Amino acid sequence: MSLREVLLWPDPRLKEICAPIEAISPEIEALAADMLETMYAAPGRGLAAPQVGVLLRMFVMDAGWKEGKSDPLVCINPMLQEVSEERAVMAEGCLSIPGISAEISRPAQVQMVWTGLNGGRYTQGFNGFAAACVQHELDHLDGVVTFDHLDAATREKLEAEYAA
Repeated sequence: MSLREVLLWPDPRLKEICAPIEAISPEIEALAADMLETMYAAPGRGLAAPQVGVLLRMFVMDAGWKEGKSDPLVCINPMLQEVSEERAVMAEGCLSIPGISAEISRPAQVQMVWTGLNGGRYTQGFNGFAAACVQHELDHLDGVVTFDHLDAATREKLEAEYAA
């Protein structure tokens, strides 16, 4: 395992749509291990492959580790199956946009399906912070960053703050 460099916005790779992973190989397993190590060292709660320069549909997350409830997930080719109509607004940060936090409105509950490193298919519901984390990381796989969720005035203000 080794730490990987986290790309910083506005790196153009953060705007790319990622390709599906066709097979779980030793390289994918090593990438997952590196991503978890990088996420914990950052310290973050989620990290998507494009954030380390790999344009594949995979992210890692551990929504509760900072509160002592560690549950690391490696999500390969994840997709949302269901989203609630209820919305929640939460402050979101991003390892690729350090020092910036933005209030983002997202579905309060989601159900996601993904492939694990063992090749198994998983389905799980997420709510609260974990739901926001899942959606944030999925956004990265589609070339969407936090700034893309903001109205023009808020985006301009936070981009200026980030550039300063």
